Amino acid sequence: MGLPEHWEVAFKNGNIWGLRETLKAHWESLSNGDGILFYATDPVKGVIGHGVIRSKFKQDKPLWPQEVRENRVIWPYRFEFDVAYCLPREAWESRRLTSEKLMPRIGFQPISEELAVQIVSGFPGVAKPGKEESIHESIKAKLVEIGRIQKMIAESEYDMDGGKLDVVWRRVERGVPTYVFEVQVGGDLYHAMTKLKHAYDLWNSNIFLIVAGSDVGKAQELLKGAFHEIQGKIRIIESDKIIELFNLKKTYRDLEAQLGILL
Repeated sequence: MGLPEHWEVAFKNGNIWGLRETLKAHWESLSNGDGILFYATDPVKGVIGHGVIRSKFKQDKPLWPQEVRENRVIWPYRFEFDVAYCLPREAWESRRLTSEKLMPRIGFQPISEELAVQIVSGFPGVAKPGKEESIHESIKAKLVEIGRIQKMIAESEYDMDGGKLDVVWRRVERGVPTYVFEVQVGGDLYHAMTKLKHAYDLWNSNIFLIVAGSDVGKAQELLKGAFHEIQGKIRIIESDKIIELFNLKKTYRDLEAQLGILL
């Protein structure tokens, strides 16, 4: 839990958080892969995102504004985390999540897995407990995880002019989407391409259409006609290739963790 301006600094500086000397025991108990919730205090007063701890370290250099002003380190016990999802800054106050079971207090505290799942399931792209995942949602989830492994800020259901993009990857928290993915496994290819073309026109994003193998030909025909303007810009990928890539990335990541060289 921390001030909104502290979270802004954390995201801007490579997703780093720090704890005081009094919370050293909590820091020592952390392990790579632990899940965390980002709670911003007044005036937000709620959870703005969640992530996964990747490494922890002790730091002797000031980072946050108070540390810089006083030229001393107040939060020396730090950890780096991957962002699974974070609300846009302008939506922190209006869309933050909370629960009557969450008792916020200054600092760092463990919460039950049940409560964490309850809160996190309120964010876009997170399957609700007990809900069966469709092929479409499964591919989206894998794209998000691949993005996180790539050290990108990856999220699903990204707002664009009132509509939603399936998955986007951004390099920095305040940046526009660098990669945009639409997943259409037997769905409306025309609508998906329309959204991808708009994303390209709007942000010059790298755009990808994920389809079943049987729909590759249909997508290529559309690129010769109505969407000829993005024919050289869009990549069409079979959904099986995303599953294959996910499995390879996950195996590689798990091996790095096993060897203790996870970056």
